[in-house]
Amino acid sequence: MEEVEFLENATGANPVGCVIWMHGLGADATDFEPIVPLLPLEVDLRFVFPNAPVRPITVNGGMEMRGWYDIDPNSPLASNDDIRSSVDAITQLIEAEVANGFRYDQITIAGFSQGGVIALELGLGFRQRLRGMMALSTYVNDHEHLAERVDFANVDTPIFMAHGVSDPMIPITRAITSRQALLDLSYSVQWQEYAMGHQVCPQQITHIGQWLNTIYSQ
Repeated sequence: MEEVEFLENATGANPVGCVIWMHGLGADATDFEPIVPLLPLEVDLRFVFPNAPVRPITVNGGMEMRGWYDIDPNSPLASNDDIRSSVDAITQLIEAEVANGFRYDQITIAGFSQGGVIALELGLGFRQRLRGMMALSTYVNDHEHLAERVDFANVDTPIFMAHGVSDPMIPITRAITSRQALLDLSYSVQWQEYAMGHQVCPQQITHIGQWLNTIYSQ
């Protein structure tokens, strides 16, 4: 995959951490940037919002849009190569932040929907301890074989999972199954559910800010 384009946003001159936050299918790097000023942060953080590449998406009739991987309902695991490629690309972003002065354990990996799949896949298999993983309206890819892919460097890393109870795109049952797969491997999951669909709500934005405050004050 080519080098990833991204937007960047810092809430202060000396950020104590970096959050790399990936958008969902068909969105772009601007999707979550407006949320930053709404977060009730007590610490200064750097936010990095990468752009997924434009690719044809099978489930949408082959229409081209930004996506971290293709979705083919007839072949659920066909996206595995795309997912690995996206994980590699975001890993390069992590390495760039480390080269710029952040430690691995100051970096949180976050994502919504497709972006959350990449965040979890990367974080669970990463060989350096990260500060946190945030998985919004998403799921663990191929959860039945998760134990074969994880690296326990991040077994104690806080994971924030949030989902809408009436999500029509990714049913909450799929997220609950993913959460259970994580708990079965002794990961630490903070779970939140909201009366919403496939989106982000104000209460959730407050909870995200509070969670970031907690993990960066430890």
